[in-house]
Amino acid sequence: MEMKLPTEAQLREVYERDLLASFPRAELKPLKEMLAEMRRGEYHPWCLFEGDAILGEAFVLVHVPGFALFDYLCVTPQRRNDGLGSTLIAKLAEAERGNVLFGEAELPAYAPDPAMAERRLAFYRRNGAKQASYDVCEFGVPYHTLYWAEGALDMDALCAAHAATYRSAVPEPAYREWIRIPWEPSMGVPKKIPWIGQN
Repeated sequence: MEMKLPTEAQLREVYERDLLASFPRAELKPLKEMLAEMRRGEYHPWCLFEGDAILGEAFVLVHVPGFALFDYLCVTPQRRNDGLGSTLIAKLAEAERGNVLFGEAELPAYAPDPAMAERRLAFYRRNGAKQASYDVCEFGVPYHTLYWAEGALDMDALCAAHAATYRSAVPEPAYREWIRIPWEPSMGVPKKIPWIGQN
């Protein structure tokens, strides 16, 4: 198995086949935005290939030098429960070597399905994720920040890169309204809204 960047045609294929089947449409970035960011070099839609077949995807935003923000992790429905999620994370870490890989996992206390949120956190921890010292709230959903890095990592630098990534990816009015990096419960939780590109 090999992690490679897809062609635009292949990205369209896995978006339709895998991402639309795996994520609520309200939580899914529009394909046209992925393609635009990919063309600008700000988006790495890594795909796990076995020969010509794509078994799963691990997409990251690379708006800030030295950092890569997990956007989507997905195994094709036909290969679920084969351990490919762990393979995707390991291969992504290799593909993005030199970047601090970081991501978000929903806070169980605020999740519609707390048990599922706990399982997701446990999965990431089993696969090397460490929890950052700050949480975030985006589009009305609170998240823990997770990261993969060799050695110690400056939390202020991670938080600044996290915020800068969203500032680069989201229009400023939407950022001010819906993005809180860092976030704590005393700040309140804005009403949950769909991905801004779906509005």
